[in-house]
Formats: sequence, structure tokens, C-alpha cells
Amino acid sequence: MRVGPHAFEAMARTWADTGRGGAKAASPRSPGVAQGEDAAEGEEPTQPLLRAVFISDLHLGTPGCQAGPLLEFLKHHPSETLYLVGDIIDGWQLRRRWYWPQSHNDVVQKLLKRARKGCRVVFVPGNHDEFARHFTGHHFGGVEVVQEAVHTTADGKRLWVVHGDHFDGVIQCAKWLAYLGDNLYELTLRLNRHLNSLRARLGLPYWSLSQYLKHKVKQALNYVTQFEKAVAAEARRRGLDGVVCGHIHRPEMRHIDGTLYCNDGDWVESLSALVEHADGRLELRYWAPQGLAPRVAQAHAAAT
Repeated sequence: MRVGPHAFEAMARTWADTGRGGAKAASPRSPGVAQGEDAAEGEEPTQPLLRAVFISDLHLGTPGCQAGPLLEFLKHHPSETLYLVGDIIDGWQLRRRWYWPQSHNDVVQKLLKRARKGCRVVFVPGNHDEFARHFTGHHFGGVEVVQEAVHTTADGKRLWVVHGDHFDGVIQCAKWLAYLGDNLYELTLRLNRHLNSLRARLGLPYWSLSQYLKHKVKQALNYVTQFEKAVAAEARRRGLDGVVCGHIHRPEMRHIDGTLYCNDGDWVESLSALVEHADGRLELRYWAPQGLAPRVAQAHAAAT
């Protein structure tokens, strides 16, 4: 797939071509067992089928995107529905500097294959891929593009699915400052990669410089807290039980004034996702890339 300067337009054409190309009908699945894409690739269909998976902030088109671990995660977490909760493609960075390796193509093709094999794939654009908002209401290769969504869990909870950038005062009131912060964040990630290459040679585990700085800066913590409260309050105002969002790259799951707040994290540093089991139970999961130790996959269940 050739992705040009207008990244989403090129992807949209690919999605559309895939759809017109006579995508195969979804194969019947045995309850609780993944068959679809991995079985078609000759892999053992032994993974339990999740009801839904929520991922966001992949930032395809940047060196920081952890495409390899993401592909591993998707392979091991088949689902009936897959929500892409914004910042899937980083249009901001692609406009400044072109970066699109084969692994990023592989992620796009994996998502398209999911849709072809019967998984419902729902794309809620974020601020970094805001150009995709022009395609709201369209389907490309089986991928639905929506402004926001409401997901109902198996046990009846109604969750508002939204990227969350509309609750970011910096994005709304001073976009130039957001661009500046994005550049500084990319610089931090580059330093982080060099630092962790050295740590790996010394046999030390992964350590995130940017997350360390975020936790040390009081204003950043205040910003995160205010963001979480604002998103949860809007979900509550809409009469919903909770919200699933991304944007701030901080995985979290907790109740805020009686409203369930879930942030599925990112695939730059946290390598995290929110998953729903067949019974409606929600978990926040972290993925450890193959060969990288102590950052082992974890699960955090939602409080009742």
C-alpha cells in the first residue's frame, strides 16, 4: 500500500479498494474460540474470543510507534468488536517528516483483515488524525468511521467511546502550544530509545523517561486529573455509565463520582489496551514485547 502525504486519504482508498475487491464473508466461529484471521494464516485458533478490544494512540507514521508489539497483541487478542479510539495515524508528524516503514503497513493490513474476517472495526478519530473526521459516517473496507460511539457491555453498562481531545484546553485554545508540546514529546521519545538501548545492553528493564517526567511535574498531574474528571462528568451528564478514551497516554480504570473512567493508554510507551470479556468484565492489559522482560503483560480488572 502506498500511503502518500495525505495519509488517511490514501488509506481510505486502500480500504475502499479492499471492500470493492470482494472481501470474503466472515467464517463461522465456535463460541469462545478465535478462528478468523489467525486460523486462515495457519495458526492455532486457541485464543479466547473477547467481546471487545479498545486501543488508541498508535501514532502510526512516527518512530515511536511500537508496531511489532501491537501486531503481537492483536494476534493474541481476537475480538468480536475492535475500537480504534483515535490517534491511529499521526498526521501531525507525517506533515513534518515522512516516516512509514513496512511494519506500519502491516498494522493497517492487520486491521483490514480483522474487518474482512467478521470483526466489527470502529474508528473514532483523534486530534492527530483529525483529517479522518471528514470521513465520519463512511465505511472503508469494513471499517466504520464515527465521531463517537456508545458501547454496551454484556452486563448492560453503557460506555461512551471518544478520543478525548475536545476536553484538552491546550488543543482547543492554543493549538500552536499543542504542536510545540508534541515536538518536545517526540524529542523525549528519541532520548528514551537511546537510553533504553543502553539499559538493554546492561541487562536492565525498560524505563520510560517521559512518563517519569510526567509524574514528577505537578502541573502535568493536575492536568491529567482535570482531564479525567471532565470526561467522566460529560459521560455522566449524557446518562451513561462510563467512558472509554485515550489522548493523554495514561492507562487508567477507576470510578470518578460513580462514573467508570477507562483510558486504554497508548502504543508508544504504555503498550496497553482495554478489553471486555464475554461476561462484560473489563480489564486494562499491558503487553510486553517478545524478548523484553520484567515489563510482563498485566491485567487490571474494573472495580465493581
